[in-house]
Amino acid sequence: MAINAYVMDDRGFHAVELDPHCAHAISRPDATVWIDSDGRSDGLEAFLRDTLKIHPLAIEDIFADRLTPKVEDYGDYLYVVMHAVRQDQAEPDELGTMEIDFLIGPNWVFTHHSFDLPAVRQMVADLERNPREMQRGPAFLAHGLIDRLTDRYMPVMDRFEEEIDRIEKDVVERPTPKQLKRMFSIKRTLQRLRRISVYQRDMLQRLSRGDFEIIPDKARPFYRDVYDHFVRIADLADSYRELVTAALEIYMSVIANRTNDVMKALTLLSTIMLPLNFLAGLYGMNIDLPFQKWHFMFPIVASAMLTIAAVLYWQFKRRRWL
Repeated sequence: MAINAYVMDDRGFHAVELDPHCAHAISRPDATVWIDSDGRSDGLEAFLRDTLKIHPLAIEDIFADRLTPKVEDYGDYLYVVMHAVRQDQAEPDELGTMEIDFLIGPNWVFTHHSFDLPAVRQMVADLERNPREMQRGPAFLAHGLIDRLTDRYMPVMDRFEEEIDRIEKDVVERPTPKQLKRMFSIKRTLQRLRRISVYQRDMLQRLSRGDFEIIPDKARPFYRDVYDHFVRIADLADSYRELVTAALEIYMSVIANRTNDVMKALTLLSTIMLPLNFLAGLYGMNIDLPFQKWHFMFPIVASAMLTIAAVLYWQFKRRRWL
């Protein structure tokens, strides 16, 4: 488990120890504190409970996995749950998501996540170069993190688009049961992504329209910008699901057409063979028929069978049934 704490004060942006430096910095109204954790410990829980005065139910929620994003107002601080996407998956339908919990206070931000987040590392690197986002207060710091998490959704959406385009081409040329399974997998993943993005879109809308005093007026346009991004992500997830549904319909149509072609070929073959089977059965009966014992009867019957087969084949080709 790693706990990283950062302070922005008159000394600039710098890392500090959680105890006792963070408690001292939080007590200073001119300082902004960011505490980031990727695990759980008794010391961290005690810090949240005793120093930040976090509600016990909020502490339990922070260290538990939640299926949906949310925002809750506890008066002195906001509790926000978001989901980030993991880009280390080989295929888009193997999309991984991970929860990140935010506590946004008057002059501090606490974040918790169970996996390494590139957006957090990027945020630290950016603050080391230019700490302006942290200078402007905790609402802007939280926005910076949320914005970087949101930016990582778009490459994932681009991969979905590329994969769906490839599948659409393949199902027309060479449909296989493997493609059908893959399309259903992508559709389920897009449904999960849409559900997450819709919840986060609604949550960001509440953050951007002034529902919470902890988000100042000057920060709300930035949250509206992130909200617009999630509107687009939700719309893309919807459109991609429709494309996958269309690809499924194309797949079923191609399979049905191929089945029809096979059935038509078998039917025409049976039609050609029907008169031949009649003649073969007729002259194969164990009774005396006219001219049956004639010396030239076999060549005549064989020629008739070949002629009938050739005429039927020519008729089918002329009508473009074959």
